[in-house]
Amino acid sequence: MAISAACTPPYNSPARLNSEFMFHREFTMAQDSAKLVKLPRRTALKQTTLSESVYAEIRSRLQRGEIGPNDRVLDYEVAEEFDCTRMPVRQALLRLVSEGYLIGTTRGFVTPTLTNDDIHEIFEVRRLLEPSAAAGAVAILDDRQDAALKRAFQKAVKAHDKRDAALMIEANMEFRDVWLGAVQNARLQDTIRRFTDHAQQVRLGTLSDPGTQKIVVDGMRALLEGFLERDPRKIKTAMLAFIVNAEQQYFALLGGHD
Repeated sequence: MAISAACTPPYNSPARLNSEFMFHREFTMAQDSAKLVKLPRRTALKQTTLSESVYAEIRSRLQRGEIGPNDRVLDYEVAEEFDCTRMPVRQALLRLVSEGYLIGTTRGFVTPTLTNDDIHEIFEVRRLLEPSAAAGAVAILDDRQDAALKRAFQKAVKAHDKRDAALMIEANMEFRDVWLGAVQNARLQDTIRRFTDHAQQVRLGTLSDPGTQKIVVDGMRALLEGFLERDPRKIKTAMLAFIVNAEQQYFALLGGHD
């Protein structure tokens, strides 16, 4: 009993009270710390998801030519459309600025004005990246993707027959998205998508031209044959010819000024 009394402090002793106080304090701090960690994480996830949605929608409108050189994208209007605050909208718009889709002004965001040198550089990057990327993607394609490529090609043929520029843009994007989705390098995939989008933004006015539409259809046909035959060399040659022909046709329609 003497040993027990020596080891156990009395209930109201300073040592015992201090020990219980320290335990309660540490337990409370741990609970508060857990709360501080969890709350911002949930908020950030919700904000990021909304910003991604706005980003994807505005980029899609730019790809389809629904936002033209004379249009202004205003953050408060987009926020009203999405029924959200301006913060996630500005995050999305600034991301589009950093990727070259838009430029900021004192009165909203507008599409950039590209010089002929800019356009030559865009096509140069495409020539360097797309042929090898498309050739490498052939090993990943399956029957489902083959069917999607065929559907996109048939849509392009229909667009050419009807002289439908909007349908041609849609077909061109669908065809590209199928083979580009098979590219395994995510950074390469993202870079190609951005530069082809930039090229399409400046070519939107020319896609209503029958000669340009024929180049698109012929290019798709050659690429489709290469993809279905699983022939990387044929794909590489077809993609390079497609890009070169598109660039030449663009400047030819400008009256030969490059």
